[in-house]
Amino acid sequence: MDLLDVWPVFRLRLRTPRLELRPVRDADLPGLAQAALDGVHDAERTPFGIPWTDAPREELLPNLARFVWRERAGVAPEEWNLLFAVLEDGRPIGVQDLRATNFAALRTVSSGSWLTRSRQGLGLGTEMRAALLLFAFDHLGATVAESEAYDWNSPSLAVSMKLGYRENGVTRRSPKAGVVEDEVRLRLEASAFRRPAWELEVDGVDEARPFLLVE
Repeated sequence: MDLLDVWPVFRLRLRTPRLELRPVRDADLPGLAQAALDGVHDAERTPFGIPWTDAPREELLPNLARFVWRERAGVAPEEWNLLFAVLEDGRPIGVQDLRATNFAALRTVSSGSWLTRSRQGLGLGTEMRAALLLFAFDHLGATVAESEAYDWNSPSLAVSMKLGYRENGVTRRSPKAGVVEDEVRLRLEASAFRRPAWELEVDGVDEARPFLLVE
């Protein structure tokens, strides 16, 4: 018996032409922490609902570990958040997550992500989101995918529109004291997904199905 027998979700692997996505393991945490410390966005404005990247190093590092451990422990059929480490040439460069509540009935997923700044602007954000959508629609049986981004976050919105999402309303958020943002909601039906030209390679989905209530 090994770790994969104890937690079969770790068997999941998504491979694109340039990237590998796999559920975050403890061994990935130092690389992900460094990717976050290297910078994710301009210091003046956070694209996140919770400004976690604003924390000083001594807080950011353990907070990242706590978040990963908490989300991993919460994966259950009724509600789950799969945190995928995004690897380029074996090196962690960001995180792509996939979330669902009552998936068996709603067949709806949502997602969020971050990518270290040095790897932005190269199409990798689109590639990792496309991988997640291919996995959700073709292997889990999702019919709808949702996302969101602040109205000023044009790179994130551009990725969504490129893949076929459509605007689905606006919500006001306050990520930190004294700051109010308009958040654009986005919705994508499986039939409207603009599929990439490449094929996704997937391993371990059968072992993960019982944890995600996928029939």
